[in-house]
Parts: sequence; structure tokens; C-alpha cells
Amino acid sequence: MPFDTVLPTAAAKKAERVSSGCDRQVHGLLAQMTGGLSPILSAAAWFDWGSHLLMSPGKQAELACSATESALRTSLRISQPSRSGRFADPAWSEWPYALFRDSHSACEAWWTEATTGVRGVSETHLRQVAANARRMLDMLSPANFLMTNPLVRQATLTSGGRNLLHGARNLTRDAHGVRSATEYAVGENLAVTPGKVVFRNRLIELIQYAPTTETVRPEPILIVPAWIMKYYILDLQPRNSMIRYLVDQGHTVFTISWLNPTAEDQDLGMEDYRTLGVMAAVDAVNGVVPDQKIHAAGYCLGGTMLSIAAAAMARDGDDRFASVTLFAAQTDFTEPGELKLFINDTQLAWLDAMMSRRGCLDGAQMGAAFQLLRAEELLWTPFVQRYLLGETDHPNDLMAWNADQTRMPYHMHSHYLSSLFGRNDLAEGRFRAGGHPIALRDIRVPLFVLGTAKDHVAPWRSVYKINLLARSDVTFVLASGGHNAGVVSEPGHKGRFYQILDLPASGPYVDQDTFLARAGQVTGSWWPAWQQWLAERSGDPVLPRVPAEALCDAPGTYVMAR
Repeated sequence: MPFDTVLPTAAAKKAERVSSGCDRQVHGLLAQMTGGLSPILSAAAWFDWGSHLLMSPGKQAELACSATESALRTSLRISQPSRSGRFADPAWSEWPYALFRDSHSACEAWWTEATTGVRGVSETHLRQVAANARRMLDMLSPANFLMTNPLVRQATLTSGGRNLLHGARNLTRDAHGVRSATEYAVGENLAVTPGKVVFRNRLIELIQYAPTTETVRPEPILIVPAWIMKYYILDLQPRNSMIRYLVDQGHTVFTISWLNPTAEDQDLGMEDYRTLGVMAAVDAVNGVVPDQKIHAAGYCLGGTMLSIAAAAMARDGDDRFASVTLFAAQTDFTEPGELKLFINDTQLAWLDAMMSRRGCLDGAQMGAAFQLLRAEELLWTPFVQRYLLGETDHPNDLMAWNADQTRMPYHMHSHYLSSLFGRNDLAEGRFRAGGHPIALRDIRVPLFVLGTAKDHVAPWRSVYKINLLARSDVTFVLASGGHNAGVVSEPGHKGRFYQILDLPASGPYVDQDTFLARAGQVTGSWWPAWQQWLAERSGDPVLPRVPAEALCDAPGTYVMAR
């Protein structure tokens, strides 16, 4: 090739890299200013909705009539808004607070109507506008202000304003990152099930828990938690520790404790989490308990990675899994709930630029994103309690765990969002493991799959879609509660219930609504049903296996990293 044709090409490529790097830096700076949210994403949705509404005189007239009717009903005190949630106290029924409450409820109803049935607007944009409007209304709720909240006003009068002083103190402490004192500490009264770290590499520590029974089932259980959270959500306290429960039922339990990455770990990718994570743990478990198949269980993102590993193992003829259990874990991302509204090419580019500057996505950033999904419950109600009422937090064990945040390495999280959320590669057979595509249909071992009824992170109808992807016998359980509380649902926990149904691979497909109609409701924890399911797929009890050597006591060192 002539030199004069190579030089311009090389120069063009260099210029492209320079311009791309410049754009990434600018986007990264802007993303830091907006908290990682792309303003273009929201602007496009509002423009689509607003422009079509301007061209819809019939819809405009309908909304005008609705606004007039709502104003009239509110002024005559004949509206009957919901008295639940933040407006449940009888004080909200007194004037003028009832007017504030009713006006706010009327606005919510109007915006619901305004973001429904606007012809020509994409469904995604309608839902984005509705979600944004709901968040603005949550922020402007009369419950959030001193003069319009009767409970805050009464507390101020009764205490002589001390509640506001205490609230200011709380705000100052929070702004400076000073954590409130808590009675919970990892290794002291959280994550205290006895065990040993039996393996460590740059990404994981593997913990084996000490047996509490004279004999154990021969097949060990390997738990793969999500690296978006610390593993001890499954080992909070002895009374609600899933790990302790399994050990007491005669199982040999191992769990992965993930590294809390920093910017230095930005190059860790999804393939590293499969090989250095799941597969390294499988090899280590085999070293302690040789010649036995493994019951593998994955939670949330850990369950997604476990399904990837199981599909790759099945493709390669690796039959070391006896069963696979997935807790609130998605494998098809076409309907992942409200979070999907804010994950598209625009938002992914914005997040990618921000993470490339930092090397990782920090826990506070992820926590803010999840707060937006349930702003009234997770953001504004605590705001009023902590800063206006001046209340001191009284965290429980689950709250203490939730505050123990983790980070996500740039390369892994970018790949996860673009490949799974963005393109749905795993469900559609394009995701590559070990350099080659995998398909979940290759998984043939029995599956136990859990969805939770109030899950905003992994909606159960999305989790249920594993039935369309894997050619395995599936036992599906729909438990009460949300993404965390529905999983941490120990025996004796009041108010818990679940539905369960076996879905054999040889039978016809059962859709979600049919599942709801057929599956009987059982009162209590779903843990005993899962333990029985594991026991039925395990051999006769044997003497426990203990590791020849250990690195340190549980809970190990990686879980302590802040």
C-alpha cells in the first residue's frame, strides 16, 4: 500500500481518537454535574409528549375539563383522595391541610390523565414523562414543607423549634458524610455465622461455613451474591440468616464475598466476574468437597452471572452443577421495570463517560438511582422525618447493610448495561463467554426461581421469563415483599406468604397470569420449601468435609472494605 494512502488513514484514526476522547471528557464532566442522568433523555421525552399534545385539541379540551372539575370538587371538599401513606394521619383532614392534600391528589390524577392516551407519543416517552411528573409531584408534596405539613407544624410548636435544630444538625452531619452511630457491625452482630475463608484471588474470597449437624448432605451449596451489594444480606443475624438456616438444615454452604473495587480495578469485566468469580469458586468448592455436584444459588446480579456461567458450562460439557437457584435475578431484560425507562443509548453514553473518568460507579450513585424509583418512600419520607421532624435514625440490620455501599468497576458495568439492559444479548443468544456465544436453552439442570411481588429492581414478571429461555424443569416461587425483604424472609417472619408451582420442561408454557391463578398461596416463609427442594435433589447424609487449611475466619477481609 502506498505510503501516501497510509499516512492520511493513520492521521484520521488519531484525530478520531482525540475527538472521541475530548467528547468523552466533556460528557463525563457534564454527567458529574447532573448526577449521571442525561438531560437529553428527559428533554426528548418531554418534547415528544408536548409537541403531540399541542397538536391534539381534543385531548387539551379533555384535560381542561378535568382540571376545572378537579378544582371545583376540591373547593367544595367533595373529593375523596386516598388517605394512605404520607396523608394517613387524621391531622390531614383538618382545614387548610385537607385542601393542600386534596389539591396535591388532584394534580397527581391530572398528570396521570395527561400522560395517558396522547396519540403519536411513543409508549416509552409517555412512561418517562409520567415518571418525571410523579417525581416532581413527590418533591412538591405538601408533606415536605413546614407550613403545609400539620405534623411538622405541631412538632415545632410543641418543642419550641427544637425539631428544626435537630434537623439542621442531621443535615450538617449528612452533608459532611458523618454517619450516625449504629449498634450494628460486621463480624460482631452482622455476618457472624462461623466459617473460614478457604480461597482468595483478586476478585473474591470464598467462605465455607462450619457444620452444625453431625451429618450433611453430600452436595455443597455455593451462593453467588450480587457484587452490587455485600454478601451478608444473606447472613444478617442468626435469627434471619439464610446461610445459618441452611447450615442448621444439614447443608455444607459456601458463599462468595466480592472485592469492593476501586478505580484501580476499572478494567475488570464481565468475563472476569465469570472466571475469577463463579468458576474460580466452583473449582475451590470442588477442592474441598471433591467428586460431588454443586447446588448453585445466585442473587440479583449474581444470579444473572450464575445463569451465564451455567450456560457456558452446559455448552462446554461441564456437568458440575446439580441444580441452579435464582433469587430475584433477570435473564431477559426486555421488561426490567421502571429502571428500563432510563437505560437507553443516550443514558448509557452519559454513564459510560462518567464512569470512565472515575474508573468505577460508586455506591452513592447507585443508591440515588434506586431512590428515584421509589422517591416518596425512600427519599421524601426520610427527608421529613430526619430534617423537619429532627428524628434520629433507628436502623435495623437490613438498613445497616443497605448503608454499607459498594462500587462497580467501569468496564464490567459498562458491558453489563450495554449488553444486557441495552441489547438483551443474554436472552437472544449473543452474549459471549469464553469467546463464544452462549444460550440459556443449554441449561438442563433443575431450576428453582424466586420472584418477589413488590420488586422494583427485578420485577417478578421479568424474572419469570426464564421459563421461555431454559429447557429445564422450573419450580417458580412468587414471594411477598420486595427485592430484599422478600428474599430475607425467614421462618417465623410475620405476614409472609408465597405462591409456588412446578413447571416441567415437558409441559406447555404457563404464562404469568395463569401462574397466579394456578399456584396456591402458602402462609409463611418460602425457605423451607426451597430447602426441601434441595434435599429431594441431594444424596443421603454423610460426614462433613472441612478444608485442609484456611486463610482467615469469616467474614473475611473483602467485606470490610469501604
